[in-house]
Amino acid sequence: MPNPRTALISLSDKSGAVEFARSLAQLGFRLLSTGGTAKLLADAGLAVTEVSQVTGFPEMLDGRVKTLHPNIHGGLLARRDDPAHMATLAQHAIAPIDIVAINLYPFAATIARPDCTLKQAIENIDIGGPAMLRSAAKNHAAVTVLVDPRDYARVLEQLRSGGTVSDATRFELATKAFAHTAAYDGAISGYLSSIGADGSRSRFPRILTRQWHQLQDMRYGENPHQHAAFYRDAIVGPGLLAAYRQVQGKELSYNNVVDADAAWECVRAFSVPTCVIVKHANPCGVATGRTTEQAYRRAFATDPTSAFGGILAFNRPIDAATAQAVNEKFAEVVIAPGFDEGALKAFASKANLRVLELASGDAQNDLDLKRVGGGLLAQTPDVASLPRSELKVVTRNAPSEEQMEDLLFAWKVVRFVKSNAIVFAGQGTTLGVGAGQMSRLDSARIAGIKAQAAGLSLQGSCAASDAFFPFRDGLDAIVEAGARCIIQPGGSVRDAEVIAAADEHGVAMVFTGMRHFRH
Repeated sequence: MPNPRTALISLSDKSGAVEFARSLAQLGFRLLSTGGTAKLLADAGLAVTEVSQVTGFPEMLDGRVKTLHPNIHGGLLARRDDPAHMATLAQHAIAPIDIVAINLYPFAATIARPDCTLKQAIENIDIGGPAMLRSAAKNHAAVTVLVDPRDYARVLEQLRSGGTVSDATRFELATKAFAHTAAYDGAISGYLSSIGADGSRSRFPRILTRQWHQLQDMRYGENPHQHAAFYRDAIVGPGLLAAYRQVQGKELSYNNVVDADAAWECVRAFSVPTCVIVKHANPCGVATGRTTEQAYRRAFATDPTSAFGGILAFNRPIDAATAQAVNEKFAEVVIAPGFDEGALKAFASKANLRVLELASGDAQNDLDLKRVGGGLLAQTPDVASLPRSELKVVTRNAPSEEQMEDLLFAWKVVRFVKSNAIVFAGQGTTLGVGAGQMSRLDSARIAGIKAQAAGLSLQGSCAASDAFFPFRDGLDAIVEAGARCIIQPGGSVRDAEVIAAADEHGVAMVFTGMRHFRH
């Protein structure tokens, strides 16, 4: 009678372990396990062979050594199609291992604790687990390796229906296992290389290792001659773009994703119903409203020319009235936390319109990354809040309460406009946006030109600048356009000159002490 197939199960995350093991036992597998997992399965009434019975050695060194043995790794690595390998197994009475279900000591969770010590981190570095995973994954032609409890069901389904796990599934699971151990080693390397000689921990490790999972191959990149793909983090927090669900429409392009991220990041900065329209990575219209429809119509009016074919983001679910308003013009992408039945029906008439559903949330990327030739820049994201108590009125005239609300609105928007950036606003709506100029004066002039082209008056408006005014000319241009109050970081060697100019014009000016460069 042939020996039963063997499944080695050794889990830190024991989700679904008993059910999986019971199903394997019912399919005729012998269960092999270690420590806490073996106890869990035995307590559930399953027949379990301890690894120490196979190796002939007890677990030792506080559990540091238990599976590092030829009786385990021989059973994992032996090629079933090589007679010499199989003869060696027979000679040494080593049983082949057919299924391996392992996940590793919780290193990432351990180092995430603020009170984690270096000693605790070191003790949560798994050695035997990665070795078994890599052995099993290398021999995926014969061994099924699982690192994710979500894969248990499909493996069991294949075993029940055909008696074996398909070659394609074993290959996919092996790839996943190598990615898992690579991420694990990267976390260890990143943690250890962040520890200084004095034991302090730096935000930026000396060796930065990251892992992303491909979401989509793209037809091309920013331009048709460039190749592109879309990747997401291994774990995507709630509210981040890569967690989107596409409801309808054509495949997203590279530029769609860039603009969609800019629009979504801007709109989720607001707590009241808001619409943001982005074109070429810059907001061309942002507005709040009592309803999403009102917010959309006001945002579109800021710059109808640029908004045509834009990316639209809403921070509230969309109703039929809003969808019908959007359908009046051409849009590339619409993003919102949800869509009612009427909205979905309306959008269905625009088959090419990309409709993305994205749950609200406050997760942020831990680092912003930018490639340069032969290198990488890393920084924390620009998400610092600005308490109203930290605003400093520097002119003789102070803004009214209504003006202060518009200043804070404009300040939120200017953070998402490429530098140099100037934003005019009034009554919760952008009125003119000047973006991406080498001169702040030119950005101010362009914002005024955009407002004039849209037929919007800047008289009595508020204005925000993402960085300080190096000379008074930029402020003069803003006031000449009609603004009566300005918000800016301050910090120029000519601040006194700029403040004096504001007082000369009789306008109010507020310093934030914080700038928002966006390159």
